[in-house]
Amino acid sequence: MSFTDLFESGEHKRNLGHFASIANIASVDGAINAEEEKMLKRFARKLDIEEAEYLEVLKNPSKYPINPPNNSEKRLERMHDLFEMVFADHEIEDNERVLIEKYAIGLGYSEALAEKLIKRSIEIYSGGLDLEDYQYLLNKK
Repeated sequence: MSFTDLFESGEHKRNLGHFASIANIASVDGAINAEEEKMLKRFARKLDIEEAEYLEVLKNPSKYPINPPNNSEKRLERMHDLFEMVFADHEIEDNERVLIEKYAIGLGYSEALAEKLIKRSIEIYSGGLDLEDYQYLLNKK
């Protein structure tokens, strides 16, 4: 096995763990609805999850460990993915928030930073932007 194969294998395991976390959040409020399933399939493609792996993860998403990326941009991207899934039904439930907090800490955020990141993300995804933030996002290239 070459070094490249080892890297790809490690990256795939991280992607599989990330996908399992997304699936876990999708299923936390009961059955996965059509919008959540559509997003899960999109994330599976994005993360190179094969169909057999997809089905296996959906059977038991909690058996896959969190494998955090080593850079902050990738960690933030993973948080963004989770918020897209959570807000697929346009709301966040308490049990979803608890899972996101655990996941954020598992990714390497401190409790205080995770709380701040999650609070701000909920404001953004809920449409709770103030004028200053709205203007910033509009003007950002």
